[in-house]
Amino acid sequence: MSKIQSTISPVDGSVYVERPLATDAQIQQAMEKARRAQEQWKHVPIAGRAAIANRFVDAFVARKEKIAGEITRQMGRPLTQSPGEVRGFEERARYMISIAAESLADIDTGPKQDFRRFIRREPAGTVLVLAPWNYPYLTSVNSVVPAIMAGNAVILKHSSQTPLCSERYDECFREAGLPEGVFQFIHCSHDQTSRMVAASMIDFVAFTGSVDGGHAVQKAAAERFIGIGLELGGKDPAYVRPDANMAHAVENLVDGAFFNSGQSCCGIERIYAHESIYDEFVDGFVKLTRQYRLGNPLDANVNLGPMVRARAAEFARGQVREAIAQGAKSLLSPKEFPADQEGSPYMAPQVLVNVNHSMRLMSEESFAPVIGIMKVKGDEEAVALMNDSDYGLTAAIWTSDADAALAIGDRVETGTWFMNRCDYLDPALAWTGVKDSGRGCTLSRVGYEQLTRPKSFHLRLKT
Repeated sequence: MSKIQSTISPVDGSVYVERPLATDAQIQQAMEKARRAQEQWKHVPIAGRAAIANRFVDAFVARKEKIAGEITRQMGRPLTQSPGEVRGFEERARYMISIAAESLADIDTGPKQDFRRFIRREPAGTVLVLAPWNYPYLTSVNSVVPAIMAGNAVILKHSSQTPLCSERYDECFREAGLPEGVFQFIHCSHDQTSRMVAASMIDFVAFTGSVDGGHAVQKAAAERFIGIGLELGGKDPAYVRPDANMAHAVENLVDGAFFNSGQSCCGIERIYAHESIYDEFVDGFVKLTRQYRLGNPLDANVNLGPMVRARAAEFARGQVREAIAQGAKSLLSPKEFPADQEGSPYMAPQVLVNVNHSMRLMSEESFAPVIGIMKVKGDEEAVALMNDSDYGLTAAIWTSDADAALAIGDRVETGTWFMNRCDYLDPALAWTGVKDSGRGCTLSRVGYEQLTRPKSFHLRLKT
């Protein structure tokens, strides 16, 4: 008898979805089916793949209300905000479809008498996509659609918190006319996932999740020479210079810290403000944060929902308590947000000052509506503090001086450097991280490289 996977909604603690886990035999059958389907799919011209992929996106967007509601009930984001994930999904998918032909074209190495030479991008084969719950579609689309466009087969395993997302992918691909077996989804355990990573029929693994999860994927693949893309955690910093547009900086950074209850790998988790504008910035930040309405995410008046589960909220509360015991000062009381309740996933936003890097709050990923703000004397100190981290996914600066932003950005250890914005993925740019934020790349033309392998053709025309 199959084991049952239950999804507990953070909205009210009820069981929202139950699904049987696949048996080992079913997983084996799925991998074999993917291998057979990919052998045919790789020969479909890119224009034919694009036509199906665009129909898939059409079908997805047509379900936006249903999909948005399911996102909210599965992981707790306010219903007024969940449709934004559908818009972002469409933006990324359409872009990666539109650049596929150019990105996957043969690379001509130039003329050589009596020879023809070029490099062709061959599909990797079967791509296993392991997707998280926090942005269940935005994280998975980065790999699923480009992998399909590159001629691969895809098996998607979503977090047990968001199992309906993989099912919606399947519905939409079927409606679009994708050949059977090119896309499949699996509900399975962590042990079964590890065995899939180690299986000879998987050719590439795209994982998004925690650092611990990334280590587990690497360990599972240790005996194999396959590609692994790892998008892991972040402790993303922001620096506010004296010449910043203060109102803009406050608005962007409050949103960057607290959107999705802070549960974003590229959300802002620590802020460094120049001493000359520090008090003004902190005052504005706290004032705007007080306007958040924490509560049931199905309520149209709520703009801050619960965290995904109670233990995640308790972890962040523990960071806050520990920082305060070490001398930090909290500028907001949970009592200002009546829905906040110890032992529940409903957690009030927290703004702390008098913080430093000896505190876990400033070094360990919080993944919660929690922010620490430090005063700095200038650019040198800000750069040193931004780089003082095990992570390097994104970093951001608020300034009116683009030349200074570029110069500082060259020194910051990060995958993406923002000026006057944060917490956004432009599909035309490479999405990548350094240090414990992972390795590999999705999106942009560069994102197609890890989903393919180069094959050189060296033809002597005269003998």
